[in-house]
Amino acid sequence: MKDEAIKLTGFTRFSGCGAKLGPGLLDKALCGLSQPKNPAVLSDFSAAEDAGVYKIDEHMALVQTVDFFPPIVDDPFTFGRIAAANALSDVFAMGGTPLTALTILCYPKDKIPLEHLRSMMEGGISALTEASCSLVGGHSVDDPELKLGFSITGRVEPQKVWRNNTLRKGDALIFSKALGTGLINTALRAELASEEAIEAASRQMATLNLSAMEILKTADLSACTDVTGFGLLGHAAEMVSGSACGLTIKSGSLKLLPDVMEYASMGLVPEGTYRNKEFRLPFIANAETIDPVLLDLLFDPQTSGGLLAAVSPRDAERCVEAMNEQGLSAALIGSVEGPSEKITIA
Repeated sequence: MKDEAIKLTGFTRFSGCGAKLGPGLLDKALCGLSQPKNPAVLSDFSAAEDAGVYKIDEHMALVQTVDFFPPIVDDPFTFGRIAAANALSDVFAMGGTPLTALTILCYPKDKIPLEHLRSMMEGGISALTEASCSLVGGHSVDDPELKLGFSITGRVEPQKVWRNNTLRKGDALIFSKALGTGLINTALRAELASEEAIEAASRQMATLNLSAMEILKTADLSACTDVTGFGLLGHAAEMVSGSACGLTIKSGSLKLLPDVMEYASMGLVPEGTYRNKEFRLPFIANAETIDPVLLDLLFDPQTSGGLLAAVSPRDAERCVEAMNEQGLSAALIGSVEGPSEKITIA
């Protein structure tokens, strides 16, 4: 096989964050799992936060996360950049600053040329460098399915950690990117995706959430998360779970990547969408009245998706405008209102 004919997505069963284990399966596996309490641990897996946070002293805490997945695009450089952007996003979602990265690589050495591996790493380093994050090492194994990712360590002030479940009633809800990467990737694997859709999705996934975080730091923010493998509604459900708040999401305000509603109507839906719906549908207050195609979009697993943040209404429009001036596809998509622990789709 000639190098130029190699399609990275042809070496895997799943792609990107759509390869995640379903939230229901993870919940069953982790339910009741306990460990000794450590007062220095400010955030762990128990609250479905985006990253762990460990307090060093009154002025600094470490932020730690790991993300890796199979290729979601065929171009090696772009895949590497997306993998790094996706891993960095967890630190940004906590309001943190990335410091160092370690590579995680599963590589079919007899199937993919080494120059492709080098190109992947160049792409990853390009994203890490943009975030002023230093690659300091990693680990690799020979594996029939290609997977790449990074473990990121960052820092944050202990009193300034952003959390995903501290919503404040009356706040406005901002989403910093367009939806639909999972649907486009499924169409790509079926060789039905348009070049416009592939290019738009690739460009967005390779875009860091750094500028979105920096803009949100100028706002009165109550809660934040990044939208990845559990879809917009899956991660929104984590925000309302156990809280006294609900969310209202205006579906007409969401920005969409090209052709995604067409792909959803054609049934080009990732398997992860069904897992997400199965586990999180009870959080949707009016699910029975929503167009099934729209629900598939709202539960679509995103790779390197945007930040979903609740901010004071007085800051919302300014933040959205600033994000879009940076080339993002941000939108004001709803508000913190409605029945407790429920999401209403308007």
